[in-house]
Amino acid sequence: MTGDVKRMYINGEWSLAEGGATFDIVNPADQSVVATVTNGAAPEIQRAVAAAHAAFREWSLLAPKDRGRFLLGIQELMQERCDELARLVTLENGKPFEEARKEVQFSLGYFGWFAEEARRMTGEWIPSPQPGKRYWVLHQPIGCVAAVTPWNFPATMVTRKIAPALASGCTVVLKPASATPLTALAIAEITRDAGLPPGVFNVLTTNRSRLVGNELLTHPLIRKIGFTGSTDVGKGIMETAARQIKRLSFELGGNAPFIVFDDADLEPAVDGAVAMKFLRVGGQSCICANRIYVQRGIAERFIPAFIDAVKRLKVAPGFEPGAQVGPLINEETRAKVHALVEDAVKRGARLVCGGHYLTEGAHAKGFFYAPAVLLDVTDDMAIAQEEIFGPAAPILTFAAEDEVIRRANATRFGLAAYFYTRDLARLMRVAEQLEYGLVGANDATGYTHEIPFGGFKESGLGREGGHEGIEEYTEVKSVVVNLG
Repeated sequence: MTGDVKRMYINGEWSLAEGGATFDIVNPADQSVVATVTNGAAPEIQRAVAAAHAAFREWSLLAPKDRGRFLLGIQELMQERCDELARLVTLENGKPFEEARKEVQFSLGYFGWFAEEARRMTGEWIPSPQPGKRYWVLHQPIGCVAAVTPWNFPATMVTRKIAPALASGCTVVLKPASATPLTALAIAEITRDAGLPPGVFNVLTTNRSRLVGNELLTHPLIRKIGFTGSTDVGKGIMETAARQIKRLSFELGGNAPFIVFDDADLEPAVDGAVAMKFLRVGGQSCICANRIYVQRGIAERFIPAFIDAVKRLKVAPGFEPGAQVGPLINEETRAKVHALVEDAVKRGARLVCGGHYLTEGAHAKGFFYAPAVLLDVTDDMAIAQEEIFGPAAPILTFAAEDEVIRRANATRFGLAAYFYTRDLARLMRVAEQLEYGLVGANDATGYTHEIPFGGFKESGLGREGGHEGIEEYTEVKSVVVNLG
């Protein structure tokens, strides 16, 4: 990337928008402008889609092992530039630098996994029910893909979409979140340095969300849309895509329950709850623990230990040594979290930790919020019904297994759930009965590249990761041959 304005990446070149429109990228830790980015519009969308379409035939006909070599080259360069990428993640997203490094390390693994999966896109030979005929089934790339990614994981959300798309033989137009495009542009630079042919991967930077919906997602040459974001926005995209019968894969909102049974090992359960509530972008993640259910027999031990651990968390700018929780992405997000906390308190919950703006010293200019813990929360409170997307932990108690499963499933979301128990029979029962696409049993690390990830109910469509991830970008073709 060259020049003072960060340019979008179209057809292997760094491009400015017609008319020179730009927008600023703000560091949420101090509201300083860290970069100015070109602001794309309809002409840039047309150019990006045209480039992806023109590159599709040659890329899709390339041998899968050769596509895989490109992906492995990208993975290698991402590894070499890990700290550089992590620095960008912290600058534009605010998360602690060590957390950003872990994200980049995880994100580059998708290129390694799908480089191998490209070679495993096997078809089928179907035994013929009739003499003189043969049947086989092929999996072929769907075409040009539009990928729309959020700001909370600026590296992982990009690679989790583009790696399987490229591995399958598709070409991509990526629209990263307007708050965090710098990481995506750096990944584009890496793909260029790795020799990826022009047009195969394009990055469109814009803060004109309506334009993306009207121009990119409805473009007739876009055959597939991959989106991660809110359920409400996903529904709008689904309505738009329905008019052209476009293929979709969505990872949408969540309302993850975190369940602690009486027989759980206390220390791992506390550590897991703190990690899944506060140590993933400060709670700004769709799979973060949103509701913590504690069985009454362990509540008197779990709750004080959890509160004590939360009070010890270091809330600080991302580059400060030892930072564990950074700022929220913007004031709108901070205000929403605070409103949910205040509403719960008004309705009878007890705020026992945090729950206020941090506005002094290193926190003075950023969107910092003191990690909150609330007790006496009930299921009908908004904080237990809505996705919090921030550092606030509502704690609810329960008496019996059947009760907590019913309460945990009583939501329109179904992305992730977690529970802790030492009872193997209970572990199997609960894992099978929770209506969620990802279930962590005595585990709070989340997913990995090798398994499919996605949601039930209003939390999404399709899967990312695993062998299922590459199938989302293919069409199935049946071939019938009459041998005469």
